Amino acid sequence: MPDNPQLDVLAVFSHPDDAELTMAGTLLKLKSLGYRTGIADLTRGEMGTRGTPEIRAKEALDAARVMGLDARVNLELPDARVTLNEDSRRAVARLFRKHRPQVVFTMHWDDPHPDHAATSRIVREAARLASMRRYDEEAGLEALKMPAIAHAVYSRLVVPSFIVDVSEFAEKKMEAIRAYASQFYRADSNEPTTRIAEKGFLRQIEDRMRYYGSLIGVEAGEPFYVREALNVEDPIALLMRPMNIYS
Repeated sequence: MPDNPQLDVLAVFSHPDDAELTMAGTLLKLKSLGYRTGIADLTRGEMGTRGTPEIRAKEALDAARVMGLDARVNLELPDARVTLNEDSRRAVARLFRKHRPQVVFTMHWDDPHPDHAATSRIVREAARLASMRRYDEEAGLEALKMPAIAHAVYSRLVVPSFIVDVSEFAEKKMEAIRAYASQFYRADSNEPTTRIAEKGFLRQIEDRMRYYGSLIGVEAGEPFYVREALNVEDPIALLMRPMNIYS
């Protein structure tokens, strides 16, 4: 993959496999629509119970190929110690200036994993800092217009702002997730069991897609939250999209 391609869409998540689990279907759909897509993993996942960082790195590239990404990078921040500080803000601001995305997807701050919650806050602050001309001038990177930010929804307590129909891409999403063979259930594995390595976990991911799809009247969906008010050009076109009046 090129080192610093310009992207339309950049997904910034804490660990390799986070983006796949929450929004691989959306990334696949955006790629099919002609957008240039990428993922930035903040850590190597070195604190993971199963596998190794080297295995995770290979799995991340395998998943990237499944999704047809234009870029996948790893900022190598310390796993389980992702913190909102100047170092993390600067690293992500530089990432934005290098790839210049119009839209950034990331995690939601209402997440029990400390890395996930911190990532959400780092992304929001770094996006604003990246738009300030005199911030981090020594890096020699040009400021950019602040990208729009959408947060992938995982908690049932967060009401989505919108749900993306990923029905055509659900199987491919699961293929991208299964690229992380070290992390999920294998009958022949002798490694400790984790929540995501339980036998039924991947079925839960499929069930979640079906549930969110049901809210908009389609087979599979992925939910997102936007903190800012959305500017809708044509409300009739928006409201004529499939929906479920009982959702």
